[in-house]
Amino acid sequence: MNLLELLDQRAEERPDAVAIADLASDRSLGFAALDAAVARRAATLRNAGLRPGDTLLVAEPASLDLYVTVLAALHQGMIAMIPDPAAGLEVVRDTCRRRPPAALVSSARGHAKSLLLPELRRIPRRFTSGARLPGVRSFRREGDARAEMVAVREDTPALLTFTSGSTGGPKAVLRTHGFLRAQHDAVAHALALAPGQVDLTTLPIFLLGNLAAGVTSVLPDANMTRPGALDAAPLVAAIASQGVTRTAASPALLERLAEHVLASGSTLDTLEQVFTGGAPVFPRVLAKLQEAAPRARVVAVYGSSEAEPIAHVDAARIEPADLDAMYAGRGLLAGEPVPEIRLRVVEDRWGRPYGKLEERGFDALACAQGLPGEIVVAGRHVLDGYLDGAGDAQTKIRVGDTVWHRTGDAGYLDERGRLWLLGRCRARLQDEHGTAWPFAIECAASRFPFVRRSALVAANGSGRVLAVEGEASAQDLHALEAALGWAQLGRVLAVPEIPVDARHNAKVDYTALAEVLPAR
Repeated sequence: MNLLELLDQRAEERPDAVAIADLASDRSLGFAALDAAVARRAATLRNAGLRPGDTLLVAEPASLDLYVTVLAALHQGMIAMIPDPAAGLEVVRDTCRRRPPAALVSSARGHAKSLLLPELRRIPRRFTSGARLPGVRSFRREGDARAEMVAVREDTPALLTFTSGSTGGPKAVLRTHGFLRAQHDAVAHALALAPGQVDLTTLPIFLLGNLAAGVTSVLPDANMTRPGALDAAPLVAAIASQGVTRTAASPALLERLAEHVLASGSTLDTLEQVFTGGAPVFPRVLAKLQEAAPRARVVAVYGSSEAEPIAHVDAARIEPADLDAMYAGRGLLAGEPVPEIRLRVVEDRWGRPYGKLEERGFDALACAQGLPGEIVVAGRHVLDGYLDGAGDAQTKIRVGDTVWHRTGDAGYLDERGRLWLLGRCRARLQDEHGTAWPFAIECAASRFPFVRRSALVAANGSGRVLAVEGEASAQDLHALEAALGWAQLGRVLAVPEIPVDARHNAKVDYTALAEVLPAR
């Protein structure tokens, strides 16, 4: 089944409802118009000599044209490769060497830059959504012909993207039509997608799910490459003007929205659902989002590029006892695993490949309830391997016919089957005081209003160091250290900024932080 059959269905059911509204270009298309535009662009690609199985490198900012092109590629059984600035240029170049694209879609500037790189210079066909360039076809000149949808199998490759690199460097992820359908089913259930909703779309992968579910996607006029530093005002205006009822975004982005709204004395009254993830979501952030969007159901979602979603927790269902536990160092509550996934906590052996195991051997690795270990997951929407197997040995466990994905995250299951997160396995500190888990201490520290972000690292001569980003006085830091006496901290210090990941601007880069901490 071609994933685009779901778009066909929505075009029949909701032809005139807006499918995508691109605020930067002030353009929008209804579901029927989008369906037709995709079929026309598919014809353009076919007429240019592209065939099912070809790879199309689509290097454009998030826009209506980007999605029409990606959907047209899927429509024809082609593979849409979407580079991510967070993955880095070398990863994209390496992927192009291993799977040479048959065509490049980019802006005039992108095509000019591509001539400097041998892997991109060799791409035979070139397209742009802008004005025609020498040797580059413009989609503006495509005719009215429409291509018939290509029938595909579940294992037909569809989308080639890149991981954030938190489990040993960015990797190329090749999703099939069957995988995308299973991912849509899991996301639609976890995020309660329903026709008629209006979504402020900040994460590209969720737009496909929106289209499949009949949800309107609003693309904001904003630079999403640095969500933690963007201007919140245009997004707040877009939410109001477009009647946005839901959004799923990085906690760094949503916290900026909430702070902007609360500072102005207003609220986001149209929002009915707010989902946030991609990085740890501490209780204070959820509370701030709930205050800014009082009518909304606020949910923290735990997942990864390889398995989205894994678990989720509704802010309204976090009990006082849960807050007490989080602030006492029990870790960060991630909630119940989604029903579409199998989840286990096994002995923490991060950094050591497992190889192939039998069921009995795998069962013996399981941690008892309440004991910490590495979180591993399996399911139809869990990636069972990377492009050409690069990285599989480090992140996959093969048990019989089942492939388990190693998240690289540490956690445990409580007596109610809920998942608690403790941080990255490789960020665990082991010293004369025992084991210290980053999220256990950072979550407790987040309770203090002056702590915007904190990070636990080991420093020579100082033992356990808690770095704090925020407006903190010496008295504040002393009070924080005293309150966290159970953590056996050797030092608490204020830093101007804690380095974070490039994609979500919310995950701490512990290695980079340790390198810039001042010596005692």
